Amino acid sequence: MTKLTSAGMTRRGLLGAFAATLVTAAPTYANAAGFLRGGGDVRRIKMYSGRTGERLDTIYWIEGQYIGEAIREVNAFMRDWRTGQAIEMDTRTIDIMAAAHNLMDANEPYMLLSGYRSPQTNAMLRSKSGGVAKNSLHMRGQAADLRLDSRSTAQMSRAAQACAAGGVGRYRGSNFVHMDCGPVRAWSG
Repeated sequence: MTKLTSAGMTRRGLLGAFAATLVTAAPTYANAAGFLRGGGDVRRIKMYSGRTGERLDTIYWIEGQYIGEAIREVNAFMRDWRTGQAIEMDTRTIDIMAAAHNLMDANEPYMLLSGYRSPQTNAMLRSKSGGVAKNSLHMRGQAADLRLDSRSTAQMSRAAQACAAGGVGRYRGSNFVHMDCGPVRAWSG
């Protein structure tokens, strides 16, 4: 059983790293859509939260099958940290995040700024900022706001857009990229 950890890799992560050696190369921008349709044998997601100090490094998909336990860990990790509420995250969003990460050939984990947002949290954020949608996909578990120190928002947004699988918002001023599994579109904030 894997666990959220404050440091290091979980047992599942170590086994996944071994399995990942079977994948010969990271996909390129040209075959991003193929990756999302199953072009890879293993899908892995690595994230940390500056808010909670938690880290997640897990293989969540192997040879066409989602791993239930790993998806539950992702759901718990991407919870609304303000309320502690979690819902089932849409696996399409997780796939977009993983594919974009692979396309950038990044070793560092994503910093998760926002995954699921409860309606209360979304309303509070909306009252403080004009950039928060009233019917945000975050409230449906279909969006994530992410940052990588080693990549610019331009690099991150290009990688996510190459997946052609959802919405991508680039927020240069706040240094993060929004990825969702909604309609294919792009914007800057």
